[in-house]
Amino acid sequence: MALPLALTMGEPAGIGGEIALQAWLRRGDGVPPFYVIDDPGRLAELARHLGWDVRVRTLSAPQEAGAVFAEALPVRPVGGRPHAEPGRPDPADAALVIAAIDAAVADVQAGNAAAIVTNPISKEALYRAGFRHPGHTEYLGELAGLATTPVMMLACAELRVVPVTIHLALRQAIEQLSSAAIVHAGQVTRAALVRDFAIAAPVLAVAGLNPHAGEAGALGHEDIDIIAPAIATLRAAGIDARGPLAADAMFSAAARRGYDAALCMYHDQALIPVKTLDFDGAVNVTLGLPFIRTSPDHGTAFDIAGRGIARPDSLIAALRLAARMAARRGGA
Repeated sequence: MALPLALTMGEPAGIGGEIALQAWLRRGDGVPPFYVIDDPGRLAELARHLGWDVRVRTLSAPQEAGAVFAEALPVRPVGGRPHAEPGRPDPADAALVIAAIDAAVADVQAGNAAAIVTNPISKEALYRAGFRHPGHTEYLGELAGLATTPVMMLACAELRVVPVTIHLALRQAIEQLSSAAIVHAGQVTRAALVRDFAIAAPVLAVAGLNPHAGEAGALGHEDIDIIAPAIATLRAAGIDARGPLAADAMFSAAARRGYDAALCMYHDQALIPVKTLDFDGAVNVTLGLPFIRTSPDHGTAFDIAGRGIARPDSLIAALRLAARMAARRGGA
């Protein structure tokens, strides 16, 4: 039997619990077996509140999840009961949110889970409790003992994008953009496309920073001074990187057929096209970790939490992609 996926609790005031319940309810639609690291009583009460027929089974070991998944939602106790109410995060829950992530990493490192899927967290709530990492990605990199920063990819059926700079103000993103960062993102992305997406010879499209990729310097020199040298370095290393490309044209249907992933220079340059193409089904994938981690490509949605109307599509896509990646690595 294939190893199950470990799904973290995420922010308990958000929609993580209800989309986990919905993903289990759609288990007949090809959703791979998973278990949730959460409070079993919380999930059982949430299911009753929403009127959903979900049996919750408390696990004594992650390995039991596969055997019970068809009949009940397997839950690995996180070690406490959250204080938050829907839409109202409580900083006192930060320890449980982090404990769920730690437990998932421990499970996958011990060979008891095939991959990690993380429900959305509230970074603001964690920051108020003293969390010092920018987000999930950086924290997972520390747990994995990486010397370099992992790379974030957003993926849907029609497009894969990698932002070189992520959660920065636009002015800061431009200031911090470097050839080294582009090269690092390109190297990690190329390796992941080969290993986890079964693409033997990936093509990377590299977006320009300025309109029309700078118009040969007329609209800024970053494309000439920073991006072009990075592309040359990648190509010298045997990576098929192309650009700098004008970002206003490289995401058309015809252009997308010419590459396997796009390296983008800042957050919105990457996320706007992928969310426009598939807002509900895009997946966040962390590249460069020694284990697999995916996540829904959305936040905690406090405004609709607890109402049962959140769509589980992105979580289900994250579960399916994690299972496919694990199968390619021979971990499932």
